[in-house]
Amino acid sequence: MQLFQTRSLLLCSVLTTITPLAQAQTASMPAASSQTATPDRVKEADEAFRAGSVAYRQNDLLSAHIQFAKVVKLAPEVAAGHSAFGTVLLAEGDLAYAADQLELAHKLDPQNSDAILNLAIVYSQLREYQKSVQMFQLLDETKSDASQPLTPQASIAYAAALAATGEPATAQKQLELALSNSPDNAALHDSLGTILAQQQTYSDASVQFQRAISLEPSLASAHYHLGSVFLNHGDLADAVSELTKANDLVKENVEYALQLGRALRANEQEEMALTVLRHALVIDPGSTDIKYEIALTLQANDNPREAIPLFQQVVAARPQDSAVLTNLGLALVQTGDAKGAIIFYLRALALDADNPTLRQDLGVAYLQQSDLNHAIEQFRAGLLIEPDNSHLHYDLGLALKLKDDPTAAVAEFLRAERLDPSLPDPPYTLGVLYMQLGRFAESQAELENATALRPNNGEAWALLGNVYKNNNEPEKAASALRRAIDLIPNQPSPHISLAAILIQQGDSEGAAAERKKAASLSRIAVSRQRANFALDSGKALLKQGKTADAIFQLQTAVEADPNYSEAHSALADALDRQGRGADAALERQKAKKLLSNTSTAADVPSAHP
Repeated sequence: MQLFQTRSLLLCSVLTTITPLAQAQTASMPAASSQTATPDRVKEADEAFRAGSVAYRQNDLLSAHIQFAKVVKLAPEVAAGHSAFGTVLLAEGDLAYAADQLELAHKLDPQNSDAILNLAIVYSQLREYQKSVQMFQLLDETKSDASQPLTPQASIAYAAALAATGEPATAQKQLELALSNSPDNAALHDSLGTILAQQQTYSDASVQFQRAISLEPSLASAHYHLGSVFLNHGDLADAVSELTKANDLVKENVEYALQLGRALRANEQEEMALTVLRHALVIDPGSTDIKYEIALTLQANDNPREAIPLFQQVVAARPQDSAVLTNLGLALVQTGDAKGAIIFYLRALALDADNPTLRQDLGVAYLQQSDLNHAIEQFRAGLLIEPDNSHLHYDLGLALKLKDDPTAAVAEFLRAERLDPSLPDPPYTLGVLYMQLGRFAESQAELENATALRPNNGEAWALLGNVYKNNNEPEKAASALRRAIDLIPNQPSPHISLAAILIQQGDSEGAAAERKKAASLSRIAVSRQRANFALDSGKALLKQGKTADAIFQLQTAVEADPNYSEAHSALADALDRQGRGADAALERQKAKKLLSNTSTAADVPSAHP
């Protein structure tokens, strides 16, 4: 994410107030050419000009607009009228029309400094930055009093144009000069902070943003910019706080909402991020940027299936954006559609061939397709770009292991482990591989490391228990197996292994109890397997419109595993389809109760230390 782009950030600091009309303009209406205007029209135009000037000074923009529109109609060849009308249009935010009027004023009177100044500001706000710089430079050549500084608003516009045309240092000097004349102008501090942030001097930028906020706490852009600095530095709580303030101050600003959504997602507040971003999409339904941020947030919230249609819309609008293509591919992999993902990964690779992460993602997709040769090819290509990428070494090790090349696999896992000792996966997988190779001492060392790095990995504790058993350390084996049972209580195998240890220790009663638990869990596993088969069959039949057959299969699923909430929910849907509303309601009630019981059980503290 690139922060502090001139286009999106600097312009928020340019206020809608503008340089007042010069005294020469407001004093009297210059006489029109005698060839084009009668004395009566000149008089009427002069009166309208005076009335418009009074209205403008009183901030009555509507009346000023009406009067100056009359002026340019009565005296179209007089520059001052067009300049004044353009000034009002600028204040009203009608930038395109303001540019037309100010360009005409400049054409009629190239020395009119007010027209030049306001035209420079208009060009800056229209993001025609090169034209803006040219106008500001021309202003220096034409204004009579060279020592008179620009207004703060004009300085901000000039700085924005300078920064956008590759002159950030000059832009900084312009704002520092303006601040020497107006040290308590919050907008100037905010704009200087933005220029500093663009130059990545974030500490100095933060000082300017905080000064702006202290001078004007309601200046939304300063909160936005300060929040963006915090986000850029990973200070997520403060980023959310400042961006929330900006969003609250200006509720309909899509850019503020987007940045707040990014900060909330980074802070793992995905639900709140989705609320903010979906509101932004209501404001701007066609925005692909908002759709992309929503899709990324759904993906981060373990909901890739809902993210996929949004990614597809963004890809259609931005077909050359490799990041979007990659994220769509990732979402497809997450939903099991590796074949579909590979298509988008290859498109992204054509745009960004030197991206090691993209090579890794494509390799994982091939791995999911059991296409080991192509997976290995991509992982190795990624390592040519980034030789010390621990994740790529680990993934290459997995592919080599699946290809029955344990020696090469071990070498890659060891390399991954050395490159990043904090990763729990390499020691775990090494422990498994060493155990399969009968290298139990090495397996024990790796699995001990794996459980230290990830203490809640029940599978690792179960394997470690078996390794301890093979290494003749029954006390350690029993302790590890009990930890595994605590973490994965529905797995029968740790109970079976523990029973064997207890027999060795002479605890036949304890061993019998563990075998009994294992047998019960095995029956449950078989029942769930049967239920899943019937559930999948019932869902497929329901999609085909075969409601009666679907109900039979779903009832079979419920009978096979009465505690399976998903089976009850699916049966309720089928019963609804058949018009049996009361029976459907009963099944939904059962499903809801089972889900509630599961949730409550998950919250109960473990009985084991």
